[in-house]
Amino acid sequence: MILTPWARYRAEWFDGAAGARREVLAGMVGTFALIPEVIAFSFVAGVDPEVGLFASFVIGIVIAFAGGRPAMISGAAGSVALVAAALVHAHGLQYLLAATLLAGVFQIVFGLVKLDVLLRFVSRSVRTGFVNALAILIFSAQVPQMLGVDWHTYAMIALGLAIIYLLPKLTTAIPSPLICILVLTGISVAVPMPIHVIADLGRLPTSLPSFHLPAFPLTLAALRIVAPYAFAMAAVGLLESMMTASVVDDLTETTSSKAQECTGLGLANVAAGLFGGIAGCGMIGQTVGNVRYGGRGRLSTLVAGVFLLVVLVPLRPWVAQVPVAALVAIMIMVSVSTFSWGSLADLARHPKVSGVVMLATVAVTVATHDLSAGVAVGVLLSGVFFAFKVTRLMRVADSYDEVTDTRIYIVSGQIFFASADIFADRFDLRDTARNVRIDLTAAHLWDVTAIGALETVVDKLRRHGIAVELIGLNEASAILVDRHAPLIREGLA
Repeated sequence: MILTPWARYRAEWFDGAAGARREVLAGMVGTFALIPEVIAFSFVAGVDPEVGLFASFVIGIVIAFAGGRPAMISGAAGSVALVAAALVHAHGLQYLLAATLLAGVFQIVFGLVKLDVLLRFVSRSVRTGFVNALAILIFSAQVPQMLGVDWHTYAMIALGLAIIYLLPKLTTAIPSPLICILVLTGISVAVPMPIHVIADLGRLPTSLPSFHLPAFPLTLAALRIVAPYAFAMAAVGLLESMMTASVVDDLTETTSSKAQECTGLGLANVAAGLFGGIAGCGMIGQTVGNVRYGGRGRLSTLVAGVFLLVVLVPLRPWVAQVPVAALVAIMIMVSVSTFSWGSLADLARHPKVSGVVMLATVAVTVATHDLSAGVAVGVLLSGVFFAFKVTRLMRVADSYDEVTDTRIYIVSGQIFFASADIFADRFDLRDTARNVRIDLTAAHLWDVTAIGALETVVDKLRRHGIAVELIGLNEASAILVDRHAPLIREGLA
């Protein structure tokens, strides 16, 4: 049965009492997974932790209603924080809030003009590399919390991992990460020990976020400062959100509206900027954790945002006592489940170029901590390898008909900018035949470079006194020829 848009939207919210309980619990786990990373990313951007936490609360609520990928958790993310850091250090928080607003506007426009189609140029190898790199980065982000600490921290992490992995064998009624947080917090309160707690990560909010416009000078000079950062934040944020949405599509075997996710993220970032928050995007670690523990609809996304504020303001004294070891254990589990372990075996089974693309994406992302750089390198390599592959598939075979004194060239494959020169080199201008027939039945001309190469070949042959006949030009190629090189249509059969 095909659902109407409204019926589909309702189904993304309501899935019965059992489904609602599962969504709420999964969203709560996602909230606790958000806290340490958002605080860490706030420091990366050079702002107070509450700026990132307020942003994650606002973004979570807005994206739950306006986003295009149910079950995806969005918030203040590291990729955007890296872009924003230079702006904050040079011009301060108010310029960052203005950039957040403008980034949201850019993303709304990107969604309205359907720029999400650019994701189609991201190959499976790049997506796998993206996932593996993020799994490595998620794990590496936990390493500082495990250095220079007492043995109590390692014991708590080990206990947390045991709860997370062993409890589901007994029951799945409550997500094991949530039990991990409750048990480890209870132990740390009952038995004082030298371990870090959430309160040690930074100042937590003491009040609700309030609406205010950024104190930003509305001048052309100020806009020139903010615009490049806003565009970069918008592009990086959308890229990470689109990739995260694709991962959720694969995990849940469902589809999502990437254009709606672009627009929804833009609205969420505009709202974040108006409530004193930094721009954000989809967070793959928290999203994968949400999905792994039952989150499938918009309710889990909403709970992750709302519960974040609930636990950080009214329950602040209790949340401050949650051991960092519990959060580290959860994030280790997320990193392990995020990594595509099957991709290691695929390195031996799949074509080598696919492995090179995947490994290059991982290496660049991990080395730079920049998602956009890793994906850009992966897409570039994919394009180069594809061009070489298609070029090798282009063939020009020739034969000679003595009766008619005709040299016949049979062209097969794709002729475009990467294969046009090879195509042109296959024709012998020193041939003594009086006639040349070029058979393009099995070929396709893709662009003006291919048309230019064909035009050059035909022109040179004719200048040598050779009669040229073209046959088999398909309709699409013929349109290009008529538009860009009408003279070579002479003699077309």
